[in-house]
Amino acid sequence: MLKGISNVISPDLLKILMEMGHADEIVLGDANFPAASHARRLVRADGHGIPALLSAILPLFPLDTYVESPVALMAVMPGDTVQTPIWEEYRGIVREFHAVHMDFEEMERFAFYERAKNAYAVVSTGEKALYANIILKKGVVI
Repeated sequence: MLKGISNVISPDLLKILMEMGHADEIVLGDANFPAASHARRLVRADGHGIPALLSAILPLFPLDTYVESPVALMAVMPGDTVQTPIWEEYRGIVREFHAVHMDFEEMERFAFYERAKNAYAVVSTGEKALYANIILKKGVVI
């Protein structure tokens, strides 16, 4: 056990965050995300929602300020009427830990899946909100 690190961050997830370098990406996938079939490195975080994980990761993890959008979301499929209030929660959490304004990219579903295949790691969560998947691009630790 360590001081100052949230208990929602498992030893495996902490190791992944430490290994990642500048511009590496990590996917936080909701409960419906095909994590096992898309991950180069899979971390299980069953039972945890993505907002809790974001709040635990972002104090440790700088977002890349050298790109236009260091955060990407899976866009709602055309014609789908689902609401995505969790996105506003994500924006609030990012603002809490990163004072610089950051636009979130919205990616078409299958483009998101392809990008996830190239991510350093995928975290499979218990998040039940739809279209809750998010990609974070790591920045420079200063």
